[in-house]
Amino acid sequence: MTTPEPHVRVRDLRKTYGNFVALDGVSFDIERGETFALLGPNGAGKSTTIEILEGYRDRSSGEASVLGVDPQHGGLDWKARLGIVLQSSGESGNVTVREQLAHFAGFYPHPRDVDEVIAAVGLTDKAKSRIKSLSGGQRRRVDVALGVVGRPELLFLDEPTTGFDPEARREFWELIRSLKREGTTILLTTHYLDEAAQLGDRAGVIAGGTLIDIGTIDEIGGADSRIPLVRWRDENGQHEERTTEPASLVARLFAATGGEPAGLEVRRPSLEDVYLALVAAHGTNDKTMDQLEHSL
Repeated sequence: MTTPEPHVRVRDLRKTYGNFVALDGVSFDIERGETFALLGPNGAGKSTTIEILEGYRDRSSGEASVLGVDPQHGGLDWKARLGIVLQSSGESGNVTVREQLAHFAGFYPHPRDVDEVIAAVGLTDKAKSRIKSLSGGQRRRVDVALGVVGRPELLFLDEPTTGFDPEARREFWELIRSLKREGTTILLTTHYLDEAAQLGDRAGVIAGGTLIDIGTIDEIGGADSRIPLVRWRDENGQHEERTTEPASLVARLFAATGGEPAGLEVRRPSLEDVYLALVAAHGTNDKTMDQLEHSL
């Protein structure tokens, strides 16, 4: 049986601006139907990578394949198979939400029902409102709706829930899970690490233009980074200990003190904890890259 080609294949991807190296040998695959979270600080190279894969920016060297096509040479038929939610659209919006969605839906061969998409992003009561009258968070929901209305095979989500309140974020997560159940492949960038943990199958961490780790959400950072931390306080002050057997340590503390120690806390490192440790260990200054990219 032939194994299907991944929907995204990147090998030794490089992007340079003169002597400055923005991407330095990045390689990864995204399998069909997978949600892959690309994580990293501002200016680390995430947006450059995504823009290359979307066909908006040319690479300096390396290989890239998106839905079986080199994105530097993707035509309109190829672009119609993609859904793209940029960090910001700049859309002034002198039309209503429904008019805008219906207009975009007409570009695709098998679009989603416009009213269902409007409901999925929580804008039913704003369907007849002009986009320019919406709040920033509501406009962001329109961006997301435009990205999914075409029923894409591959969906790029670049900081999709910026401006969403907590309830709207969770509604959006359910929409993404429904797309995943239908087989949509998703490339997600987000600064909300809980969002990456909720939605991602795998994650890659990029810093200073280099992919510093990649794996399933539970594997990123390696086993040692996931060791629980037990904290407590006694007459000698604050204590903490990392252990693979936190329950045993807590039992010993109970036995030694005759009850629950003061300030007892057991923390299992979250994806955010692991991510921050990875980026700190890499120790790159990513602001230079961020400033360079926004000046181009």
